[in-house]
Amino acid sequence: MKTYTQFLIKVYLTSLLNVFFIFFSLILILNLLTELDFFKGIEVNSFLPLYLSLINTPMFVFEMFPFIFLISTQFFFNNLFHNNELNIFKYSGLKNSKIFSILAITTFFLGILIISIYYNLSSNLKNFYLGLKSNYTTDDKYLAVITNNGLWIKDIQNEKTLMINAASVNQNELLDAYISEFDKNYEIIRNIKSKKIDISKKEWIIHNAEIYVKNNREFVGLLNIKTNFNYEIIQNLFSNLSSLSVLELIEMRDNYKRLNYSLTEIDLQLLKLISFPLYFVLMAIFSGIIMMNTKNFKSKNLKITIGLFLSVLIYYINNFFYVLGTSEKINIISSVFIPLLFFTLINFIFLRNLNAK
Repeated sequence: MKTYTQFLIKVYLTSLLNVFFIFFSLILILNLLTELDFFKGIEVNSFLPLYLSLINTPMFVFEMFPFIFLISTQFFFNNLFHNNELNIFKYSGLKNSKIFSILAITTFFLGILIISIYYNLSSNLKNFYLGLKSNYTTDDKYLAVITNNGLWIKDIQNEKTLMINAASVNQNELLDAYISEFDKNYEIIRNIKSKKIDISKKEWIIHNAEIYVKNNREFVGLLNIKTNFNYEIIQNLFSNLSSLSVLELIEMRDNYKRLNYSLTEIDLQLLKLISFPLYFVLMAIFSGIIMMNTKNFKSKNLKITIGLFLSVLIYYINNFFYVLGTSEKINIISSVFIPLLFFTLINFIFLRNLNAK
């Protein structure tokens, strides 16, 4: 590796680490304030809010990586401007395009490392955080999971516990469902079997129910039972995909497919993760373009403000397309890659005259 390449990578990584720790510290403080507010009426070890904040912060930082790369690139170029190193490179025959290519390649490989290592680590910490936090909420008596055996739901209603298993989900219906009803002492009251259960409301309608009480079997055309779940609530229970690693997302996708459950959100999450290294590269290049076009501005804060404003605009455009993909207004591939394609075209237009800067 050439000396100038090593130097540029070192300066870039230094800027990136500094900005990363600034973001981490700020988000940690905000998380700590949130946890302190949550536990203000609960007697817990004084160390617990700080511990929860620490393990919850990495995933929030992951969501901020596009901004981290953008600001890091701004600091990187600002260092080159401040020490007049960019002109020195230019007089030595090193073109701006070469500097940008080193920046892009470094960012791309960092993006791969972030997705493969940092994301998986932070998702495991997020999952651990949710498990610890659930011990201090009132939601622990409700449970819904998806496994190889279908959808499983635990519900408590009027001191009765319902254990529900369904082979698949079809819009507002559970198909091939089996319900076991227990009293408060976990003594079995009855078992209910049905091919179809309407779960559009919290009061479920069981069609052609087979009811087993001890050794007796009874058939009922329509049977109503009250629960704390409906189809919308069940869907939202699996929306926190950030607590799942890439392998867990793939495994859950297989389980969703067997259950006939919507794959939209999980496919969108996987596509987002796949596209993130490219997204980081585009943000870094875009930031560099801004710095090259504003290098004559005396105010450093003005340069950073312009970059942040434009990056926030891009961020919200991305999120807008993600929402369109989640709501299935457009297909999820388009929702992820159309903004990136548009972003690439913008960068390409401004990069044409880069070496003249």
